[in-house]
Amino acid sequence: MAITHPSFGTLPDDRIIIFDTTLRDGEQSPGFSMNLEEKLRMAEALAELGVDVMEAGFPIASPGDFESVLSIAKHFAKDGPVVCGLSRTAPADILRAAEAVKPAARKRIHTFVSTSPLHMRVKLRLEPEQVLELVTSSVSLARQHTDDVEWSAEDGTRTEPDFLCRCVEAAIKAGATTINIPDTVGYALPEDMTRIFSMVRERVPGADRIILSAHNHNDLGLAVANTLAAIRAGVRQVESTINGIGERAGNASLEEIVMALRTRHDAIPTRNAIVTERILRTSKLLATITGFDVQPNKAIVGRNAFAHESGIHQDGVLKDKSTYEIMTPESVGWSDTSLVMGKHSGRAAFRDKLRSMGYEIGDNQLNDAFRRFKDLADRKKVVYDEDIAALVDDEVVRGHDRIRLTALTVATGMATKPTASITLEVDGQPRDGVASGDGAVDATFNALRQAFPHEVNLKLYAVQSVTGGTDAQARVTVRLEEDGKLVDGQGADTDTIVASARAYVHALNKLLVKRQRTEPPAVLRA
Repeated sequence: MAITHPSFGTLPDDRIIIFDTTLRDGEQSPGFSMNLEEKLRMAEALAELGVDVMEAGFPIASPGDFESVLSIAKHFAKDGPVVCGLSRTAPADILRAAEAVKPAARKRIHTFVSTSPLHMRVKLRLEPEQVLELVTSSVSLARQHTDDVEWSAEDGTRTEPDFLCRCVEAAIKAGATTINIPDTVGYALPEDMTRIFSMVRERVPGADRIILSAHNHNDLGLAVANTLAAIRAGVRQVESTINGIGERAGNASLEEIVMALRTRHDAIPTRNAIVTERILRTSKLLATITGFDVQPNKAIVGRNAFAHESGIHQDGVLKDKSTYEIMTPESVGWSDTSLVMGKHSGRAAFRDKLRSMGYEIGDNQLNDAFRRFKDLADRKKVVYDEDIAALVDDEVVRGHDRIRLTALTVATGMATKPTASITLEVDGQPRDGVASGDGAVDATFNALRQAFPHEVNLKLYAVQSVTGGTDAQARVTVRLEEDGKLVDGQGADTDTIVASARAYVHALNKLLVKRQRTEPPAVLRA
């Protein structure tokens, strides 16, 4: 049965709405904080990817969150995806969300309240009838500010069936146009999804006139499986994140859901608006912004996702790729291109290459990126797409960092005390540091601490190669901890020490963002 929705009009029966919460639920992951410029860049990439709804943040959480949602809403003031702001049931929350999303051409308020016996008793300390009143009052207030209102039953999969149906009915009567039943703690099995959503469709008056939505967490590794089961049970919206990031074990992965629907169209005949060829590019952008790489064997976007080492597999793939590949690498953005540019390539060719890779950057950023490209081409025999992506992301994504690395010299060797001399630019002002250490990296980090004094704990230092060969760029990941807050930074360069310094500086910039933002409220889940 076709559904008419205020933001999407009349939806065909087989149309699935892709709701992305990378900028809200995803950013709640420890160490995944983003500054305003990074959020705007990610929002642009999500829009280009084709997401239908973008949950931009939780406006009441902090002034920084409010400004982020407001800026994204202004960015999509004329067209683009639905911009959504999350709120609890308190009037102040809803009004703040309404103010933040107001400039968007299409806007949504997403309000939620816990409905499981455990959450109501322990967290809310409210009786079921009081929760029902909150459902009605919150949705009614949200509807005064937008026609597109989503209501979520937090911990919905552990809610008593009768009470869940009463809450959903109350939300629909109050004006909710989307009803979300999240598996907040990742407890459900696929058969639970089928049972819950089938029950709501059968028992709740008006459920056939609204969009049902699934939001699944991955604590048992079942988020994508549960999402697919929900679709088969009649869900028309799925909530997910790029790379599956999110609290604890993360959320259902957007790329896995979309490619499962595309690959198994025979079993789940649906369609959506995602441009799958942009999946890899969006995944890599998020990894660069957050400093968290996906694991090599990650489905769809892991670097081994289309690699074949077994002799039997290799023989089959050489004869016919479909023997061991159920989708093509090109369909999600992978390319077989190896040599892409060289030291004799000009600025125009470099710009064209960036466009083909999904980058649209301004002249100043292009100049900086081109300078680094020429430096890299002088040092490397072969320049790959991955090399260009690594260096351009440094310039484009981190162009507004308060701390920038401008110079680094390291003296080291056998029977020599490693010493590093570093120059940083902090808020436009140069700062120098000189220090020794137990090795070149330790000396570099000590010099950084001298140039920009701070007290943090180094929790992780990891190095991997961007491409193959002894002249390959190193990608370094650094994890810092301060007062329980974790941040990850990444840096790339053919010199591992320079890459290490870039990664540390990236992490420091993210730490500054966290310092500027107040702690979010205790309840931030959906």
